[in-house]
Amino acid sequence: MRLSKIAPSILSADYANFESELKTIEASGAEYVHIDIMDGHFVPNISFGAGVVGAMRPHSKLVFDCHLMVSNPEQHIEEFARAGADIISIHVEATPHIHGALQKIRQAGVKPCVVLNPGTPIAAIEHVLHLVDQVLVMTVNPGFGGQAFLSETMVKIRQLVTLREEKGLDFDIEVDGGIDNHTITAAKEAGANVFVAGSYVFKGDVAQQVVTLREALHD
Repeated sequence: MRLSKIAPSILSADYANFESELKTIEASGAEYVHIDIMDGHFVPNISFGAGVVGAMRPHSKLVFDCHLMVSNPEQHIEEFARAGADIISIHVEATPHIHGALQKIRQAGVKPCVVLNPGTPIAAIEHVLHLVDQVLVMTVNPGFGGQAFLSETMVKIRQLVTLREEKGLDFDIEVDGGIDNHTITAAKEAGANVFVAGSYVFKGDVAQQVVTLREALHD
């Protein structure tokens, strides 16, 4: 049984108070903080870059789970590694060089993660699964918070579990989008063990919202 990990998305936090928000996330018992990097090209919105990640790093011991929703992510790997990323997630749809880009993340001393959009099949990443520590299955279309969970993506999680067993590989399966105390159960049952939650966590008391997610995982 893989350890379940909760990763509040700081994209839903108060941008003016990242230091205090990080401390709140840490105090909640969450294992990761999910940091969405958006470039206005691969996805319509723009968030922030490596400089902000570097500014946050001294204020938290959480695992920095940096999700690069950017075109040509291989151009930005080294700067995010220097900024303090522990995991760098890149989209297979964002680069023609996914194999080399994942190798570059590992060479930078960071854990590589490959990401799939809802419309992208597992076959698109099967050839690089041996290179990663984590696979992120998007359970909404990337670029906007507060979207509804796409239940059809659970099929891909089950496929990943099967491939992991068949190939004797070792990677976590992460889900991102529309995660709350109900959808987290469906994702866990499908085989996911890392759960990104943004709007749900920050709509109330962060610690209590994380507790409700934990309780749902252990029902």
